[in-house]
Amino acid sequence: MSAAASHPRTTGGLFVTFEGGDGAGKTTQSTLLEEWVADAGRTVVRTREPGGTEVGALIRDIVLHHRGEVAPRAEALLYAADRAHHIETVVRPALARGDVVIQDRYLDSSVAYQGAGRVLGRDEVRDLSLWAAEGLLPDLTVLLDLDPAAARARLDADDKPFDRLEAERESFHARVREEFLALAGAEPDRFLVLDATLPAEQLAAAVRDRVRPLLG
Repeated sequence: MSAAASHPRTTGGLFVTFEGGDGAGKTTQSTLLEEWVADAGRTVVRTREPGGTEVGALIRDIVLHHRGEVAPRAEALLYAADRAHHIETVVRPALARGDVVIQDRYLDSSVAYQGAGRVLGRDEVRDLSLWAAEGLLPDLTVLLDLDPAAARARLDADDKPFDRLEAERESFHARVREEFLALAGAEPDRFLVLDATLPAEQLAAAVRDRVRPLLG
């Protein structure tokens, strides 16, 4: 039995993740969705990976801000460790309560960034992530697709120091984008792919249209 099928979820909660390259607008769209769901009367848990717990914050500092090399496999394992703790202590309890979990990045980011970007392999990284999360998959994954050059221009405009992944070469980010699109193509029922160059409110409306029936 695959990891994805080993722990089915039968609660009334909803798990929505936002994915995409750096600078695609995940934080903006997560915030807009959080406000809309809360206005609808549902309890929202807003979180992120890495860094959605105290343990995760320490791991986030290592994987994104450590000065010096982190071996690719070590990096993948650190993300998996963050995921295992985060899902066990934050996400599953929220879903069991019937809450709506809105999360910035999840296992698809590991597959894209470490599997493709670091060339560790899609299947290996996905299996590791599923094992860490005990097979939990989102009900909906919103992929904000953006050309790496456009993403870099947005990051430059923010005038903030790049983290370890943001600072990678364009070829790295091109592999990441291609992998995200490949993942979406392989699971069209789970993914909603949106052009991240569209106005924020237009994107938010498309997300709401997809989430509305999932709220029941």
